[in-house]
Amino acid sequence: MTIHESLDERGVLELVMDNPTVNALPIADTRRLAEVLDGVGRRAEVTAVILTATGRGFCAGVDIKEMQALPDNDGILGVNQACFDAFRAVYECAVPVICAVNDFCLGTGIGLAGSADIVIAAQGARFGLPEVDNGALGAATHLGRLVPEKHLRWMLYSCEPVAAEKLEEWGTVLRVVPLAELMDTARELAAVIAAKHPVVMRAAKRSLNGIDDDPSRSYRYEQGFTFELNLHGLGEEARAAFLKGERPPNPAGE
Repeated sequence: MTIHESLDERGVLELVMDNPTVNALPIADTRRLAEVLDGVGRRAEVTAVILTATGRGFCAGVDIKEMQALPDNDGILGVNQACFDAFRAVYECAVPVICAVNDFCLGTGIGLAGSADIVIAAQGARFGLPEVDNGALGAATHLGRLVPEKHLRWMLYSCEPVAAEKLEEWGTVLRVVPLAELMDTARELAAVIAAKHPVVMRAAKRSLNGIDDDPSRSYRYEQGFTFELNLHGLGEEARAAFLKGERPPNPAGE
């Protein structure tokens, strides 16, 4: 497993994705995120969650090598279900979730960040959806929680990323800080949440979700097109080209 967990004395649960070299999440780790976050509802001692990563990038998306190595449609089915569960678990987590984005945030990373309560980022971090280049769709629902609608359309069609500084201007990234200050900032924000009455804070999270549009429904609709494109063979073709080095690994230039 490459999801590291730690709980501090204030009840702040830190989840760190650690899958070199670019934090492309395998199916098992994506499922593990969902399991841990769902389990927070049964852990009264947890007051807040910080989701972050170590190494290069917050998340480069799914593990395409793993997908291609699995037989038949096991790869696409496993990835889609795991992503659905993880994004839902972030959104429905019983306590607020803070995403601390250390560099590029792509694909699966967008789903995680777009589902979170608070997003902060390191200077120069980039957010994007390379799904069209991957012969797939999905997480535009979550990108729409980070960028304006017309910009969302351009980002989906072009696969071009946008800088964290622009998201801060739009008000969807709370703070952009030097990388060296990212985790200290995340912990400061978590400490504010942890200082509140835990029962009230959990009620506040439920109340906000109750007046929001549930992103799970629209994301599931998007996934239907990913399945369709995979049946056409376009997903397979794009993934094979990626593994052969016939196109750039991602639009963030990594």
